[in-house]
Amino acid sequence: MDVIDFFVDPLRYDFMVRALITTLIAAVVCAVLSCWLVLIGWSLMGDAVSHAVLPGVVLAYIVGAPFAIGAVIFGFLAVALIGVVRDTSRVKEDAAIGIVFSTLFALGLVLVSVTPSQTDLNHIIFGNLLGVSRSDLVQIAILGAVVFVVLIVKRRDFTLYAFDPTHAHAIGLNPRLLGAALLGLLALTAVVALQAVGVILVVAMLIIPGATAYLLTDSFHRMLVIAPAVSAACAVVGLYLSYHLDTASGGMVVLSQGAAFALVYLFAPQHGVIGRRITASRRRRIPRDDRGNTENHAERDWAPEPKS
Repeated sequence: MDVIDFFVDPLRYDFMVRALITTLIAAVVCAVLSCWLVLIGWSLMGDAVSHAVLPGVVLAYIVGAPFAIGAVIFGFLAVALIGVVRDTSRVKEDAAIGIVFSTLFALGLVLVSVTPSQTDLNHIIFGNLLGVSRSDLVQIAILGAVVFVVLIVKRRDFTLYAFDPTHAHAIGLNPRLLGAALLGLLALTAVVALQAVGVILVVAMLIIPGATAYLLTDSFHRMLVIAPAVSAACAVVGLYLSYHLDTASGGMVVLSQGAAFALVYLFAPQHGVIGRRITASRRRRIPRDDRGNTENHAERDWAPEPKS
């Protein structure tokens, strides 16, 4: 098989074309949101919300409502329960997150097991990328567009909230409302990615791209470009590999993202384990008198753009 056939053959099937579009939408939307999740330190919260939406999705299926409605309701319910447990007991936040998300996830598993259905609801848990229908694709595209537009339009407010909630409040923003908005977008994003990789692997798509970009740049604004670019590339690579190797599509997409993170973790010029040593070794070879003229210091511009 030549290179052209490698890329063209999968596109001869409609289900592969739908799978490719779906995984690209999920990869880009998850990656953009992941930049804020990594910056704020909401990795565990992303895990909690992505798992906690499962019973909401199943209940929405039972009553014939859109998945997004059930996901958002249970996403906010999970956050509220975590806050109640944390604020009214000696249990710390990380333990409260583990208790709430595991309990709600278990509830979702029970509902899946007892819900009569002509379709296999296990695809909600493990994903069914190759089984995306036209109606599923339309729903994913609409939800993905809503999340992406809101994140881009409100990116300055969200970034200021991530860096300094006190300053955000001082200039008239409502940090509590911004946090709630991010959590709502997180629930919607989980629904977008459910069809691609399932509940179990959604958290990987919500964390890995942002963490990868975080090691590649000191600029948050460049991070918003690098994360979706890397995530989209990994999505395409993973889907093609799954087709030619006959493996699980969602798992291969996430595995590709994990491999990309491993490479960046090792070889990123400034923040990679090996990259730092290589850079330091090169600097040691430069004569002391010449270092001032030859060294390039990365400009750090993590501060958000001034609000107009």
